[in-house]
Amino acid sequence: MRYKFLTVRILRAVLRDNSSPCEYRIILNSVLIIRASLAIVVPMYIESVPNRQSPPCILLREDHREGSKVVKKTLANLTKWPTHVVEGLRVLIKGGSVAELDEDSFAIARSLPHGHVAAVLSVLKRLGLHQLIASRSSSKRDLVVAMIVARIIDPQSNLATARGFRQETLFSSLAQECRLGSLDEDDLYEAMDWLLDRQCRIEDKLASRHLQQDTFVLYDLTSTWDEGRTCSLAKLGHPRDKHKGKLQVEFGLLCDIQGQPVAVEVFEGNTGDPDTVAGQIQKIRQRFGLERVVIVGDRGMLTEARIRDEFKGVAGLDWISALRGPAIKKLLENKDFTMSLFDDRDMAEITSPDYPGERLMVCRNPLLAEDRRRTREELLKATEKVLEPITAATRRKRNPLRGKKDIALRAGKIINKHKVGKHFKLTITYANFKYERKEEQIRAEAALDGFYVVRTSVTAECISPENAVATYKRLSVVERAFRCMKTVDMKVRPIFHRLEKRVRAHIFLCTLAYYVEWEMRQLWAPILFDDEDHELAQPQRTSVVAPAERSAKANKESGLKTY
Repeated sequence: MRYKFLTVRILRAVLRDNSSPCEYRIILNSVLIIRASLAIVVPMYIESVPNRQSPPCILLREDHREGSKVVKKTLANLTKWPTHVVEGLRVLIKGGSVAELDEDSFAIARSLPHGHVAAVLSVLKRLGLHQLIASRSSSKRDLVVAMIVARIIDPQSNLATARGFRQETLFSSLAQECRLGSLDEDDLYEAMDWLLDRQCRIEDKLASRHLQQDTFVLYDLTSTWDEGRTCSLAKLGHPRDKHKGKLQVEFGLLCDIQGQPVAVEVFEGNTGDPDTVAGQIQKIRQRFGLERVVIVGDRGMLTEARIRDEFKGVAGLDWISALRGPAIKKLLENKDFTMSLFDDRDMAEITSPDYPGERLMVCRNPLLAEDRRRTREELLKATEKVLEPITAATRRKRNPLRGKKDIALRAGKIINKHKVGKHFKLTITYANFKYERKEEQIRAEAALDGFYVVRTSVTAECISPENAVATYKRLSVVERAFRCMKTVDMKVRPIFHRLEKRVRAHIFLCTLAYYVEWEMRQLWAPILFDDEDHELAQPQRTSVVAPAERSAKANKESGLKTY
Protein backbone atom coordinates (compact mmCIF):
# COMPACT_ATOMS: atom_id res chain seq x y z
CA MET A 1 0.00 0.00 0.00
CA ARG A 2 2.85 2.35 0.74
CA TYR A 3 4.27 1.71 -2.72
CA LYS A 4 0.95 2.42 -4.40
CA PHE A 5 0.47 5.59 -2.36
CA LEU A 6 3.87 6.99 -3.29
CA THR A 7 3.38 6.12 -6.95
CA VAL A 8 -0.04 7.80 -7.16
CA ARG A 9 1.30 10.92 -5.41
CA ILE A 10 4.12 11.13 -7.94
CA LEU A 11 1.79 10.62 -10.88
CA ARG A 12 -0.63 13.29 -9.69
CA ALA A 13 2.24 15.71 -9.24
CA VAL A 14 3.14 15.54 -12.92
CA LEU A 15 -0.41 16.34 -14.06
CA ARG A 16 0.39 20.04 -13.79
CA ASP A 17 0.41 21.74 -17.16
CA ASN A 18 3.73 23.47 -16.50
CA SER A 19 5.68 20.24 -16.06
CA SER A 20 8.86 20.34 -18.12
CA PRO A 21 10.45 17.36 -19.96
CA CYS A 22 13.15 17.33 -17.34
CA GLU A 23 10.52 17.00 -14.59
CA TYR A 24 8.87 14.15 -16.46
CA ARG A 25 12.19 12.36 -16.68
CA ILE A 26 12.93 12.86 -12.99
CA ILE A 27 9.48 11.65 -12.01
CA LEU A 28 9.68 8.49 -14.14
CA ASN A 29 13.15 7.71 -12.85
CA SER A 30 11.77 8.18 -9.34
CA VAL A 31 9.11 5.56 -10.08
CA LEU A 32 11.88 3.23 -11.22
CA ILE A 33 13.91 3.85 -8.05
CA ILE A 34 10.90 3.24 -5.79
CA ARG A 35 10.06 0.05 -7.66
CA ALA A 36 13.63 -1.24 -7.41
CA SER A 37 14.06 -0.34 -3.73
CA LEU A 38 10.81 -2.03 -2.68
CA ALA A 39 11.35 -5.02 -5.03
CA ILE A 40 7.63 -5.13 -5.78
CA VAL A 41 6.17 -5.99 -9.17
CA VAL A 42 4.00 -3.07 -10.31
CA PRO A 43 0.36 -4.25 -10.49
CA MET A 44 -0.54 -1.50 -12.96
CA TYR A 45 -1.07 -1.04 -16.68
CA ILE A 46 -1.85 1.76 -19.12
CA GLU A 47 -5.13 1.61 -21.05
CA SER A 48 -6.44 3.75 -23.93
CA VAL A 49 -10.19 4.36 -23.60
CA PRO A 50 -12.16 5.63 -26.65
CA ASN A 51 -13.87 8.99 -26.04
CA ARG A 52 -16.46 9.40 -28.83
CA GLN A 53 -15.49 12.38 -31.02
CA SER A 54 -12.62 13.41 -28.73
CA PRO A 55 -9.12 11.92 -28.53
CA PRO A 56 -8.91 8.72 -26.48
CA CYS A 57 -8.38 8.95 -22.76
CA ILE A 58 -5.10 7.50 -21.47
CA LEU A 59 -5.55 6.02 -17.99
CA LEU A 60 -3.22 4.36 -15.51
CA ARG A 61 -5.17 1.49 -13.99
CA GLU A 62 -5.02 -1.58 -11.85
CA ASP A 63 -7.50 -4.41 -11.59
CA HIS A 64 -8.34 -7.32 -9.31
CA ARG A 65 -10.87 -10.11 -9.28
CA GLU A 66 -13.84 -10.18 -6.89
CA GLY A 67 -15.56 -13.49 -7.36
CA SER A 68 -16.41 -13.84 -11.01
CA LYS A 69 -16.05 -10.13 -11.76
CA VAL A 70 -12.94 -8.12 -12.69
CA VAL A 71 -12.86 -4.76 -10.94
CA LYS A 72 -10.82 -1.97 -12.55
CA LYS A 73 -9.52 1.04 -10.63
CA THR A 74 -8.15 4.19 -12.25
CA LEU A 75 -5.05 5.51 -10.48
CA ALA A 76 -4.31 8.53 -12.70
CA ASN A 77 -5.36 10.22 -15.92
CA LEU A 78 -2.37 10.46 -18.27
CA THR A 79 -4.16 12.04 -21.23
CA LYS A 80 -2.18 15.29 -20.94
CA TRP A 81 1.15 13.53 -20.80
CA PRO A 82 3.41 13.62 -23.87
CA THR A 83 3.29 10.41 -25.86
CA HIS A 84 6.95 9.56 -25.35
CA VAL A 85 6.57 9.97 -21.57
CA VAL A 86 3.55 7.64 -21.55
CA GLU A 87 5.51 5.05 -23.50
CA GLY A 88 8.41 5.45 -21.10
CA LEU A 89 6.14 4.81 -18.13
CA ARG A 90 4.74 1.75 -19.94
CA VAL A 91 8.29 0.38 -20.23
CA LEU A 92 8.95 1.02 -16.52
CA ILE A 93 5.75 -0.73 -15.49
CA LYS A 94 6.75 -3.82 -17.46
CA GLY A 95 10.12 -3.95 -15.70
CA GLY A 96 12.31 -2.10 -18.20
CA SER A 97 14.41 1.03 -17.77
CA VAL A 98 14.43 4.37 -19.52
CA ALA A 99 17.50 6.56 -19.40
CA GLU A 100 16.39 9.47 -21.56
CA LEU A 101 12.88 10.26 -22.71
CA ASP A 102 12.95 13.63 -24.41
CA GLU A 103 13.84 14.05 -28.07
CA ASP A 104 16.87 16.24 -27.40
CA SER A 105 18.45 13.88 -24.91
CA PHE A 106 20.42 11.92 -27.56
CA ALA A 107 21.73 12.38 -31.12
CA ILE A 108 22.70 9.83 -33.77
CA ALA A 109 26.39 10.35 -34.45
CA ARG A 110 26.81 7.59 -37.07
CA SER A 111 24.75 4.81 -38.58
CA LEU A 112 26.45 2.05 -40.61
CA PRO A 113 24.72 -0.40 -42.99
CA HIS A 114 24.68 -3.78 -41.32
CA GLY A 115 22.02 -6.10 -42.78
CA HIS A 116 24.00 -7.33 -45.79
CA VAL A 117 27.11 -7.81 -43.66
CA ALA A 118 25.19 -9.89 -41.12
CA ALA A 119 23.61 -11.99 -43.88
CA VAL A 120 26.89 -12.89 -45.61
CA LEU A 121 28.81 -13.42 -42.37
CA SER A 122 26.12 -15.75 -41.04
CA VAL A 123 26.33 -17.95 -44.16
CA LEU A 124 30.15 -17.91 -44.09
CA LYS A 125 30.19 -19.06 -40.46
CA ARG A 126 27.47 -21.62 -41.13
CA LEU A 127 29.76 -23.12 -43.77
CA GLY A 128 32.64 -23.05 -41.30
CA LEU A 129 34.81 -21.35 -43.91
CA HIS A 130 36.66 -19.34 -41.27
CA GLN A 131 37.66 -22.64 -39.63
CA LEU A 132 38.82 -24.03 -42.99
CA ILE A 133 40.99 -20.97 -43.55
CA ALA A 134 42.62 -21.31 -40.13
CA SER A 135 41.54 -23.28 -37.09
CA ARG A 136 42.73 -20.56 -34.70
CA SER A 137 41.53 -16.99 -34.70
CA SER A 138 44.08 -14.38 -35.72
CA SER A 139 44.24 -10.90 -37.18
CA LYS A 140 45.18 -12.36 -40.57
CA ARG A 141 42.21 -14.73 -40.58
CA ASP A 142 39.82 -11.97 -39.54
CA LEU A 143 41.11 -9.74 -42.32
CA VAL A 144 40.80 -12.52 -44.94
CA VAL A 145 37.21 -13.19 -43.82
CA ALA A 146 36.47 -9.48 -44.10
CA MET A 147 37.97 -9.39 -47.61
CA ILE A 148 35.83 -12.38 -48.68
CA VAL A 149 32.67 -10.69 -47.40
CA ALA A 150 33.68 -7.38 -49.00
CA ARG A 151 34.22 -9.16 -52.32
CA ILE A 152 30.58 -10.32 -52.17
CA ILE A 153 28.82 -7.18 -50.92
CA ASP A 154 30.97 -4.52 -52.61
CA PRO A 155 33.87 -5.76 -54.81
CA GLN A 156 36.49 -3.05 -55.19
CA SER A 157 40.22 -2.61 -55.44
CA ASN A 158 42.43 -3.27 -52.42
CA LEU A 159 42.90 0.46 -51.93
CA ALA A 160 39.16 1.13 -51.84
CA THR A 161 38.53 -1.94 -49.65
CA ALA A 162 41.15 -0.77 -47.15
CA ARG A 163 39.51 2.65 -47.10
CA GLY A 164 36.20 1.00 -46.28
CA PHE A 165 37.82 -0.77 -43.30
CA ARG A 166 39.21 2.39 -41.67
CA GLN A 167 37.23 3.84 -38.79
CA GLU A 168 37.11 7.28 -40.41
CA THR A 169 35.68 6.06 -43.73
CA LEU A 170 33.70 2.93 -42.89
CA PHE A 171 31.30 1.78 -45.61
CA SER A 172 29.50 -0.71 -43.36
CA SER A 173 29.77 -2.53 -40.05
CA LEU A 174 32.03 -5.19 -41.59
CA ALA A 175 35.24 -3.91 -39.96
CA GLN A 176 33.57 -3.86 -36.55
CA GLU A 177 32.03 -7.33 -36.96
CA CYS A 178 35.41 -8.79 -37.96
CA ARG A 179 37.22 -6.90 -35.18
CA LEU A 180 39.60 -5.11 -37.52
CA GLY A 181 41.93 -2.54 -36.05
CA SER A 182 43.83 0.22 -37.77
CA LEU A 183 45.09 -0.97 -41.16
CA ASP A 184 45.99 0.09 -44.70
CA GLU A 185 46.27 -1.57 -48.10
CA ASP A 186 49.65 -3.10 -47.22
CA ASP A 187 47.93 -5.14 -44.53
CA LEU A 188 45.52 -6.47 -47.17
CA TYR A 189 48.42 -7.53 -49.40
CA GLU A 190 50.08 -9.31 -46.48
CA ALA A 191 46.80 -11.11 -45.74
CA MET A 192 46.58 -12.20 -49.40
CA ASP A 193 50.11 -13.61 -49.25
CA TRP A 194 49.20 -15.43 -46.01
CA LEU A 195 46.07 -16.87 -47.66
CA LEU A 196 47.99 -18.04 -50.74
CA ASP A 197 50.39 -20.01 -48.52
CA ARG A 198 47.38 -21.87 -47.10
CA GLN A 199 45.62 -22.51 -50.44
CA CYS A 200 46.58 -26.19 -50.73
CA ARG A 201 45.41 -26.97 -47.19
CA ILE A 202 42.13 -25.15 -47.71
CA GLU A 203 41.46 -26.92 -51.02
CA ASP A 204 42.28 -30.29 -49.46
CA LYS A 205 39.68 -29.62 -46.74
CA LEU A 206 37.09 -28.54 -49.31
CA ALA A 207 37.77 -31.66 -51.37
CA SER A 208 37.34 -33.92 -48.35
CA ARG A 209 34.03 -32.19 -47.66
CA HIS A 210 32.56 -32.28 -51.19
CA LEU A 211 34.32 -35.07 -53.12
CA GLN A 212 34.25 -38.80 -52.44
CA GLN A 213 35.30 -41.92 -54.29
CA ASP A 214 33.34 -42.72 -57.48
CA THR A 215 32.31 -39.10 -57.82
CA PHE A 216 32.01 -36.69 -60.73
CA VAL A 217 34.32 -33.68 -60.94
CA LEU A 218 33.51 -30.77 -63.26
CA TYR A 219 36.45 -28.92 -64.76
CA ASP A 220 36.58 -25.94 -67.08
CA LEU A 221 38.95 -23.11 -67.96
CA THR A 222 38.46 -19.41 -68.60
CA SER A 223 40.58 -16.31 -68.96
CA THR A 224 40.55 -12.62 -68.15
CA TRP A 225 42.72 -9.75 -69.14
CA ASP A 226 45.51 -8.08 -67.18
CA GLU A 227 46.01 -4.33 -67.25
CA GLY A 228 49.71 -4.43 -66.38
CA ARG A 229 52.88 -5.49 -68.15
CA THR A 230 54.95 -6.84 -65.26
CA CYS A 231 53.08 -9.99 -64.18
CA SER A 232 54.84 -13.13 -65.41
CA LEU A 233 51.49 -14.90 -65.82
CA ALA A 234 50.11 -12.32 -68.25
CA LYS A 235 50.65 -13.48 -71.85
CA LEU A 236 49.05 -12.87 -75.21
CA GLY A 237 46.49 -15.60 -75.71
CA HIS A 238 42.93 -16.38 -76.73
CA PRO A 239 40.77 -13.51 -75.36
CA ARG A 240 37.58 -15.20 -74.13
CA ASP A 241 36.33 -11.79 -72.94
CA LYS A 242 36.74 -10.31 -76.45
CA HIS A 243 39.39 -7.81 -75.28
CA LYS A 244 41.83 -8.21 -78.15
CA GLY A 245 45.37 -6.99 -77.73
CA LYS A 246 45.31 -7.41 -73.94
CA LEU A 247 47.56 -9.74 -71.97
CA GLN A 248 45.58 -12.70 -70.66
CA VAL A 249 45.61 -14.73 -67.44
CA GLU A 250 43.83 -18.10 -67.36
CA PHE A 251 42.41 -20.03 -64.42
CA GLY A 252 40.76 -23.43 -64.19
CA LEU A 253 38.00 -24.28 -61.73
CA LEU A 254 37.29 -27.69 -60.21
CA CYS A 255 33.73 -28.13 -58.92
CA ASP A 256 31.61 -30.91 -57.53
CA ILE A 257 28.61 -32.16 -59.50
CA GLN A 258 26.41 -29.43 -57.99
CA GLY A 259 28.75 -26.65 -59.12
CA GLN A 260 30.24 -25.75 -55.74
CA PRO A 261 33.92 -24.80 -56.23
CA VAL A 262 36.57 -27.00 -54.66
CA ALA A 263 39.88 -25.82 -56.14
CA VAL A 264 41.24 -23.24 -58.57
CA GLU A 265 44.55 -22.98 -60.40
CA VAL A 266 46.00 -20.05 -62.33
CA PHE A 267 47.91 -20.50 -65.62
CA GLU A 268 49.79 -18.32 -68.05
CA GLY A 269 47.60 -16.57 -70.61
CA ASN A 270 48.92 -18.54 -73.59
CA THR A 271 48.29 -22.00 -72.06
CA GLY A 272 46.11 -24.32 -74.14
CA ASP A 273 43.08 -25.85 -72.49
CA PRO A 274 44.21 -29.49 -72.95
CA ASP A 275 47.63 -28.71 -71.42
CA THR A 276 46.02 -28.04 -68.03
CA VAL A 277 44.33 -31.44 -67.72
CA ALA A 278 47.36 -33.45 -66.56
CA GLY A 279 47.91 -31.21 -63.54
CA GLN A 280 44.26 -31.46 -62.51
CA ILE A 281 44.34 -35.27 -62.72
CA GLN A 282 47.42 -35.33 -60.53
CA LYS A 283 45.77 -32.99 -58.04
CA ILE A 284 42.59 -35.06 -57.86
CA ARG A 285 44.29 -38.43 -57.51
CA GLN A 286 47.33 -37.58 -55.40
CA ARG A 287 46.41 -34.54 -53.30
CA PHE A 288 42.72 -35.32 -52.88
CA GLY A 289 43.25 -39.08 -52.73
CA LEU A 290 40.47 -39.98 -55.19
CA GLU A 291 41.45 -43.23 -56.91
CA ARG A 292 38.08 -43.68 -58.64
CA VAL A 293 36.76 -40.52 -60.26
CA VAL A 294 34.99 -39.35 -63.41
CA ILE A 295 36.22 -36.05 -64.87
CA VAL A 296 33.72 -34.06 -66.91
CA GLY A 297 35.17 -31.59 -69.40
CA ASP A 298 34.14 -29.98 -72.67
CA ARG A 299 35.30 -31.12 -76.11
CA GLY A 300 37.97 -28.41 -76.28
CA MET A 301 39.42 -29.61 -72.98
CA LEU A 302 39.31 -33.41 -73.25
CA THR A 303 40.54 -33.82 -76.79
CA GLU A 304 41.27 -37.14 -78.48
CA ALA A 305 45.01 -36.74 -77.87
CA ARG A 306 44.50 -35.81 -74.22
CA ILE A 307 42.23 -38.79 -73.58
CA ARG A 308 44.72 -41.12 -75.25
CA ASP A 309 47.70 -39.79 -73.28
CA GLU A 310 46.19 -39.11 -69.84
CA PHE A 311 43.13 -41.34 -69.38
CA LYS A 312 43.31 -44.57 -71.32
CA GLY A 313 44.92 -47.41 -69.41
CA VAL A 314 44.63 -45.65 -66.05
CA ALA A 315 42.57 -47.72 -63.62
CA GLY A 316 39.76 -45.87 -61.86
CA LEU A 317 40.00 -42.79 -64.11
CA ASP A 318 37.06 -42.17 -66.44
CA TRP A 319 35.74 -39.21 -68.37
CA ILE A 320 32.70 -37.64 -69.96
CA SER A 321 33.18 -35.26 -72.87
CA ALA A 322 31.87 -34.59 -76.38
CA LEU A 323 32.99 -34.85 -80.00
CA ARG A 324 33.89 -31.97 -82.25
CA GLY A 325 32.01 -31.21 -85.49
CA PRO A 326 34.46 -32.93 -87.88
CA ALA A 327 34.35 -36.08 -85.77
CA ILE A 328 30.54 -36.11 -85.87
CA LYS A 329 30.66 -35.65 -89.64
CA LYS A 330 33.02 -38.60 -89.93
CA LEU A 331 30.64 -40.78 -87.89
CA LEU A 332 27.86 -39.91 -90.32
CA GLU A 333 30.03 -40.61 -93.35
CA ASN A 334 31.06 -43.99 -91.92
CA LYS A 335 27.36 -44.73 -91.36
CA ASP A 336 27.84 -45.32 -87.65
CA PHE A 337 24.45 -43.66 -87.40
CA THR A 338 21.88 -42.44 -89.92
CA MET A 339 19.48 -39.52 -89.99
CA SER A 340 16.49 -41.86 -90.09
CA LEU A 341 17.43 -43.07 -86.63
CA PHE A 342 16.08 -39.81 -85.25
CA ASP A 343 12.70 -39.76 -86.96
CA ASP A 344 10.94 -40.68 -83.72
CA ARG A 345 13.61 -40.10 -81.09
CA ASP A 346 16.14 -37.44 -80.10
CA MET A 347 18.88 -39.61 -78.59
CA ALA A 348 20.52 -42.92 -79.41
CA GLU A 349 23.53 -44.76 -77.99
CA ILE A 350 25.98 -46.12 -80.55
CA THR A 351 29.47 -47.54 -80.78
CA SER A 352 32.18 -46.96 -83.35
CA PRO A 353 35.44 -48.76 -84.19
CA ASP A 354 37.13 -45.36 -84.15
CA TYR A 355 36.36 -45.10 -80.41
CA PRO A 356 37.02 -48.54 -78.90
CA GLY A 357 35.87 -49.04 -75.33
CA GLU A 358 33.73 -45.89 -75.42
CA ARG A 359 30.01 -45.22 -75.45
CA LEU A 360 28.67 -42.54 -77.78
CA MET A 361 25.33 -40.83 -77.11
CA VAL A 362 24.15 -39.10 -80.30
CA CYS A 363 21.63 -36.35 -79.52
CA ARG A 364 19.53 -34.18 -81.83
CA ASN A 365 17.79 -31.04 -80.59
CA PRO A 366 15.37 -29.63 -83.22
CA LEU A 367 15.21 -26.26 -81.50
CA LEU A 368 18.99 -25.99 -81.54
CA ALA A 369 18.99 -26.98 -85.23
CA GLU A 370 16.55 -24.22 -86.10
CA ASP A 371 18.53 -21.68 -84.11
CA ARG A 372 21.77 -22.57 -85.87
CA ARG A 373 20.08 -22.49 -89.30
CA ARG A 374 18.71 -19.02 -88.61
CA THR A 375 22.03 -17.78 -87.22
CA ARG A 376 23.98 -19.10 -90.20
CA GLU A 377 21.64 -17.42 -92.66
CA GLU A 378 21.96 -14.10 -90.83
CA LEU A 379 25.75 -14.33 -90.84
CA LEU A 380 25.83 -15.22 -94.53
CA LYS A 381 23.70 -12.21 -95.37
CA ALA A 382 25.86 -9.98 -93.18
CA THR A 383 28.98 -11.19 -94.99
CA GLU A 384 27.39 -10.56 -98.39
CA LYS A 385 26.53 -7.07 -97.22
CA VAL A 386 30.19 -6.22 -96.50
CA LEU A 387 31.39 -7.87 -99.74
CA GLU A 388 28.97 -6.02 -101.99
CA PRO A 389 30.81 -2.65 -101.69
CA ILE A 390 33.92 -4.31 -103.15
CA THR A 391 31.93 -5.44 -106.18
CA ALA A 392 30.49 -1.93 -106.51
CA ALA A 393 33.98 -0.43 -106.26
CA THR A 394 35.19 -2.44 -109.25
CA ARG A 395 32.23 -1.24 -111.36
CA ARG A 396 32.18 2.45 -110.55
CA LYS A 397 33.04 4.81 -113.40
CA ARG A 398 35.27 7.15 -111.44
CA ASN A 399 38.49 5.73 -109.99
CA PRO A 400 37.37 2.07 -110.04
CA LEU A 401 39.14 -0.52 -107.92
CA ARG A 402 41.68 -2.31 -110.07
CA GLY A 403 44.40 -4.88 -109.57
CA LYS A 404 44.03 -8.47 -108.49
CA LYS A 405 46.30 -7.91 -105.51
CA ASP A 406 44.46 -4.82 -104.24
CA ILE A 407 41.04 -6.42 -104.62
CA ALA A 408 42.18 -9.60 -102.84
CA LEU A 409 43.74 -7.57 -100.03
CA ARG A 410 40.54 -5.63 -99.44
CA ALA A 411 38.38 -8.76 -99.56
CA GLY A 412 40.71 -10.68 -97.27
CA LYS A 413 40.28 -8.12 -94.50
CA ILE A 414 36.52 -8.60 -94.23
CA ILE A 415 35.69 -12.02 -95.67
CA ASN A 416 35.82 -13.73 -92.27
CA LYS A 417 34.43 -10.88 -90.21
CA HIS A 418 31.35 -12.95 -89.33
CA LYS A 419 33.19 -16.31 -89.19
CA VAL A 420 31.50 -17.77 -92.30
CA GLY A 421 34.12 -16.96 -94.93
CA LYS A 422 34.61 -20.68 -95.60
CA HIS A 423 31.13 -20.78 -97.17
CA PHE A 424 31.98 -18.30 -99.96
CA LYS A 425 33.80 -18.77 -103.23
CA LEU A 426 35.62 -15.65 -104.43
CA THR A 427 36.48 -14.93 -108.05
CA ILE A 428 39.05 -12.16 -108.47
CA THR A 429 40.46 -10.79 -111.72
CA TYR A 430 42.22 -7.55 -112.59
CA ALA A 431 38.97 -5.61 -112.98
CA ASN A 432 36.26 -7.83 -111.45
CA PHE A 433 35.24 -9.27 -108.13
CA LYS A 434 32.54 -11.89 -107.69
CA TYR A 435 31.39 -13.97 -104.75
CA GLU A 436 28.95 -16.83 -104.39
CA ARG A 437 27.85 -19.19 -101.69
CA LYS A 438 29.11 -22.77 -101.55
CA GLU A 439 25.62 -24.20 -101.39
CA GLU A 440 26.65 -27.83 -101.24
CA GLN A 441 29.02 -27.19 -98.36
CA ILE A 442 26.36 -25.18 -96.53
CA ARG A 443 23.84 -27.99 -96.94
CA ALA A 444 26.36 -30.52 -95.64
CA GLU A 445 26.95 -28.43 -92.54
CA ALA A 446 23.23 -27.81 -92.07
CA ALA A 447 22.62 -31.55 -92.08
CA LEU A 448 24.46 -31.75 -88.74
CA ASP A 449 22.62 -28.84 -87.17
CA GLY A 450 21.27 -29.74 -83.76
CA PHE A 451 23.44 -32.84 -83.44
CA TYR A 452 25.96 -33.33 -80.65
CA VAL A 453 27.65 -36.49 -79.42
CA VAL A 454 28.55 -37.13 -75.78
CA ARG A 455 31.36 -39.64 -75.30
CA THR A 456 32.26 -41.48 -72.11
CA SER A 457 34.31 -44.37 -70.82
CA VAL A 458 31.89 -45.05 -67.94
CA THR A 459 30.12 -48.37 -68.34
CA ALA A 460 26.37 -48.72 -68.80
CA GLU A 461 26.12 -50.43 -65.38
CA CYS A 462 27.42 -47.26 -63.71
CA ILE A 463 25.56 -44.60 -65.66
CA SER A 464 22.67 -44.62 -68.11
CA PRO A 465 22.78 -42.77 -71.44
CA GLU A 466 20.34 -40.15 -70.15
CA ASN A 467 22.41 -39.52 -67.02
CA ALA A 468 25.61 -39.32 -69.06
CA VAL A 469 24.13 -36.56 -71.22
CA ALA A 470 22.70 -34.78 -68.18
CA THR A 471 26.07 -34.94 -66.42
CA TYR A 472 27.83 -33.41 -69.40
CA LYS A 473 25.27 -30.62 -69.40
CA ARG A 474 26.19 -29.92 -65.77
CA LEU A 475 29.24 -28.06 -67.11
CA SER A 476 26.83 -25.13 -67.43
CA VAL A 477 27.10 -24.60 -63.66
CA VAL A 478 30.84 -24.01 -64.04
CA GLU A 479 30.10 -21.47 -66.76
CA ARG A 480 27.67 -19.83 -64.35
CA ALA A 481 30.45 -19.68 -61.76
CA PHE A 482 32.70 -17.93 -64.27
CA ARG A 483 29.99 -15.39 -65.06
CA CYS A 484 29.47 -14.63 -61.37
CA MET A 485 33.18 -14.34 -60.67
CA LYS A 486 34.09 -12.26 -63.71
CA THR A 487 31.19 -9.83 -63.95
CA VAL A 488 28.90 -8.07 -61.47
CA ASP A 489 29.32 -10.34 -58.43
CA MET A 490 33.04 -10.88 -57.74
CA LYS A 491 34.55 -8.63 -60.42
CA VAL A 492 37.68 -10.73 -60.75
CA ARG A 493 38.40 -8.84 -63.98
CA PRO A 494 40.30 -6.88 -65.00
CA ILE A 495 43.37 -7.77 -62.97
CA PHE A 496 45.54 -4.89 -61.79
CA HIS A 497 48.00 -6.79 -59.57
CA ARG A 498 51.62 -6.64 -60.67
CA LEU A 499 53.04 -9.73 -58.94
CA GLU A 500 52.32 -13.35 -59.82
CA LYS A 501 51.54 -14.37 -56.23
CA ARG A 502 49.06 -11.49 -55.85
CA VAL A 503 47.24 -12.55 -59.02
CA ARG A 504 46.97 -16.10 -57.71
CA ALA A 505 45.79 -14.87 -54.30
CA HIS A 506 43.25 -12.53 -55.89
CA ILE A 507 41.65 -15.32 -57.94
CA PHE A 508 41.67 -17.71 -54.98
CA LEU A 509 40.01 -15.07 -52.81
CA CYS A 510 37.29 -14.59 -55.43
CA THR A 511 36.80 -18.37 -55.57
CA LEU A 512 36.22 -18.51 -51.81
CA ALA A 513 33.77 -15.63 -52.15
CA TYR A 514 31.86 -17.55 -54.82
CA TYR A 515 31.88 -20.60 -52.52
CA VAL A 516 29.91 -18.52 -49.99
CA GLU A 517 27.66 -16.96 -52.64
CA TRP A 518 26.81 -20.40 -54.04
CA GLU A 519 25.56 -21.48 -50.63
CA MET A 520 23.62 -18.23 -50.23
CA ARG A 521 21.81 -18.84 -53.51
CA GLN A 522 20.76 -22.29 -52.34
CA LEU A 523 19.49 -21.00 -48.99
CA TRP A 524 17.70 -17.98 -50.45
CA ALA A 525 16.23 -19.65 -53.54
CA PRO A 526 12.62 -19.09 -52.33
CA ILE A 527 13.14 -15.30 -52.16
CA LEU A 528 15.27 -14.97 -55.30
CA PHE A 529 14.34 -15.42 -58.96
CA ASP A 530 15.90 -18.89 -58.89
CA ASP A 531 13.60 -21.80 -59.57
CA GLU A 532 13.91 -23.78 -56.34
CA ASP A 533 11.40 -26.33 -57.63
CA HIS A 534 13.46 -26.92 -60.77
CA GLU A 535 14.00 -30.58 -59.97
CA LEU A 536 10.25 -31.09 -59.76
CA ALA A 537 9.91 -29.87 -63.33
CA GLN A 538 12.35 -32.42 -64.78
CA PRO A 539 9.91 -35.36 -64.86
CA GLN A 540 7.76 -33.26 -67.22
CA ARG A 541 10.54 -33.29 -69.84
CA THR A 542 10.07 -35.82 -72.61
CA SER A 543 13.84 -36.34 -72.86
CA VAL A 544 17.09 -35.12 -71.38
CA VAL A 545 17.84 -33.60 -74.80
CA ALA A 546 14.69 -31.47 -74.69
CA PRO A 547 14.91 -27.97 -73.24
CA ALA A 548 14.58 -27.72 -69.47
CA GLU A 549 11.13 -26.91 -68.12
CA ARG A 550 10.29 -24.39 -65.45
CA SER A 551 8.34 -25.58 -62.44
CA ALA A 552 4.67 -24.72 -61.92
CA LYS A 553 5.63 -22.41 -59.05
CA ALA A 554 8.05 -20.44 -61.23
CA ASN A 555 5.41 -20.10 -63.94
CA LYS A 556 2.89 -18.94 -61.36
CA GLU A 557 5.26 -16.27 -60.04
CA SER A 558 5.89 -15.01 -63.57
CA GLY A 559 2.17 -14.92 -64.38
CA LEU A 560 2.29 -17.72 -66.95
CA LYS A 561 -0.41 -20.36 -67.10
CA THR A 562 0.48 -23.98 -66.59
CA TYR A 563 -1.43 -26.80 -68.23
